[in-house]
Amino acid sequence: MSKSLPNPGVAAVLSFFIPGVGQIYNGAFLRGIFWFIVTPGLWIFSAGTLGWIFHLAAAYTAYSFAKRMT
Repeated sequence: MSKSLPNPGVAAVLSFFIPGVGQIYNGAFLRGIFWFIVTPGLWIFSAGTLGWIFHLAAAYTAYSFAKRMT
């Protein structure tokens, strides 16, 4: 039985709502943990400025990683 490929749209939406979850959905567990830890830290320490940038970057990287897999 073959493993189905991740959907890029689902990966992006998951990481948009909770950074790192899209990467975990893609099978990139360590990348997911990285985004899950770094993004909230940047939200806190930059009063939201860098948090938004990294939040969107997490969604984009989850999307592009899944897109490369298909």
